[in-house]
Amino acid sequence: MRPEILYPLFAPLRSLPGAGPRIAQLLERLVGPRVVHLLWHLPSGLIDRRYAPKVADARAGVVATLTVRVDVHQPPSRSRSRQPYKVRCSDDTGDLVLVFFHARSDYLEKVLPVGAVRVVSGVVERYGQELQMTHPDHIAGESDRDRLLTVEPVYPLTAGLASKRLGQLIRASLERTPDLDEWLDPAFFARQGWKPWRGALEQAHAPEGEGDLTPSAPARARLAFDELLANQLALAMVRRHMHQVRGRAVRSEGRLGQRALDSLSFTLTDSQQCAVAEVTNDMATDERMLRLLQGDVGSGKTVVAVLAMLNAVESGAQAALMAPTEILARQHFATIEPLAAAAGIPLALLTGREKGKSREKILKALADGETPMIVGTHALFQEAVTFKDLALAVIDEQHRFGVHQRLTLAAKGRAADVLVMTATPIPRTLLLTAYGDMDVSRLTEKPPGRRPVDTRVVPLDRLEDVVAAVGRGLAGDAKVYWVCPLVEESEVLDVAAAEDRYRHLHGIFGARVGVVHGRMPGTEKDAAMAAFAEGSVDLLVATTVIEVGVDVAAATVMVIEHAERFGLAQLHQLRGRIGRGTAASTCLLVYAPPLTEAARARLAIMRETEDGFRIAEEDLRLRGAGELLGVRQSGQPVFRVADLAHHGDLLAAARDDARLILERDPGLETARGKALRTLLYLFERDAAVQYLRSG
Repeated sequence: MRPEILYPLFAPLRSLPGAGPRIAQLLERLVGPRVVHLLWHLPSGLIDRRYAPKVADARAGVVATLTVRVDVHQPPSRSRSRQPYKVRCSDDTGDLVLVFFHARSDYLEKVLPVGAVRVVSGVVERYGQELQMTHPDHIAGESDRDRLLTVEPVYPLTAGLASKRLGQLIRASLERTPDLDEWLDPAFFARQGWKPWRGALEQAHAPEGEGDLTPSAPARARLAFDELLANQLALAMVRRHMHQVRGRAVRSEGRLGQRALDSLSFTLTDSQQCAVAEVTNDMATDERMLRLLQGDVGSGKTVVAVLAMLNAVESGAQAALMAPTEILARQHFATIEPLAAAAGIPLALLTGREKGKSREKILKALADGETPMIVGTHALFQEAVTFKDLALAVIDEQHRFGVHQRLTLAAKGRAADVLVMTATPIPRTLLLTAYGDMDVSRLTEKPPGRRPVDTRVVPLDRLEDVVAAVGRGLAGDAKVYWVCPLVEESEVLDVAAAEDRYRHLHGIFGARVGVVHGRMPGTEKDAAMAAFAEGSVDLLVATTVIEVGVDVAAATVMVIEHAERFGLAQLHQLRGRIGRGTAASTCLLVYAPPLTEAARARLAIMRETEDGFRIAEEDLRLRGAGELLGVRQSGQPVFRVADLAHHGDLLAAARDDARLILERDPGLETARGKALRTLLYLFERDAAVQYLRSG
């Protein structure tokens, strides 16, 4: 149960004064549904109202707080009602005109009575000979002058929500924030020189200067560390729980694996051999394996997975490989089938397309144990799918599945080992936060014979030159991908762009052009891919449906249209579809100027390197963790305060601290342990707390 002291923070936003249904709905869209979510919505800028000169000394173009006497009101005449309402004011050094558009005279006469002294704050402008302030941000009496002479935080907004109202609601949420017992290690806390949690929160919402808005500002660093500590502690608890659940020792002499290896035309790279050893060693212990196999596009992860699966099968058990799309599942099946055949092991495929009698036959063979190895899509999760004895679950492109799906497949076996694969290189900092419950193997080399891809950047106004270059490639028997632009996150518009480009290129190159996109039925997609891989289609127009896993060794040219709209990791994934054979390959990144700074940086990095791990680190720096790997969709943590591009050192400290905490106080029973429980609830890591109770 959530501690009672946190109840006020986890109340719905509508419990705040001034947060009616409409405002609460806008706030929920901006920050989330609860009061605590407002606390993490930190200022992105500030307005400094401390500049308080005499009127004659006020500089134009800056925010000033001026004390003036109201001299005369000048409302517009009825015939010129579109003209502004002016209020002339002065001090002993000069005159100031306050300007209001669409103003109500009764309101202005009330707040600015003639003869009264008023303090006004806003941007001062010079208009002809006059000094003006249009729609002052604040109008107050002399007694409120000191209240105005402050720095005002500026918050990110959403349409329909005024900054003044948001500021009031954030202040209201700060007022109901309790003091909480300190959860930081006392020596570490003293060394950092940070304030206690609530003091740091108040300071973060009251910046005094630009330096207070940076990720390294003490108040923000403290809050970021708290969030990272909650994340690392929760992951460490999940990991410890996984290892406490008894696994099973899966051992074999490696005969089946050796048969598969003997059938290959190449030898494994050093990092493949190392990964196979790590996986089989994990499987041989009686602790459950939870390992991430991270390898760049084309680094040979599938072979490592097959050897792990054959290890399970030789021990008398079953193994399953799950892929996120039907195209990828069928491709894995095509890659694995000859290796399984060489080992003398039957292999099945289960996707949503298998129906009726053929599906029943597959399910019966799995349940009876006649099928020791299977490749499939989400179809493997379904209740009807049972295994006689599943010992290993391999999950490809992990970021497309949530943690729950990963565990659901593993639960179909008795303490099944889990091997997760990703071709999306993950920066080290993100590995620790999103995959901290796993051991990691990395494939760092490409298979022998692979040549680097020649990457070039071309402006859109040279599209005819690009088409001509594609024509030359086709004349030399090249296979060419033409990837169409992402259009405003809309799959329908993406498809329209692909079909328009297909018609254009079909008009030039005729029947050699094919098209594939995500809205085609599975059979049509497969037919289009097969025609490209082995048939008459040599130029394939596609949306990003080809991003993951499509393997056509003969493809040597890729055109990515509007490359500036794609993220770095996605560009890298797409480029990885070519250069998979031994022939020279070219990637043309076609962009529409003018480029933003971030887009220019992305395209420059793509030209400089093919190292997926370096690209991933740059992607993190340019985009931030929340956008990487599509984490918002996949159940990975999205940090509210911490910024992984800036807080890497704090992450390492949080990881070390979490490990020490659980060594010294595994049940979080000490005074600090109880404070840490509150921290887990505060950052909504409630799920981890159950592991304390369930042992």
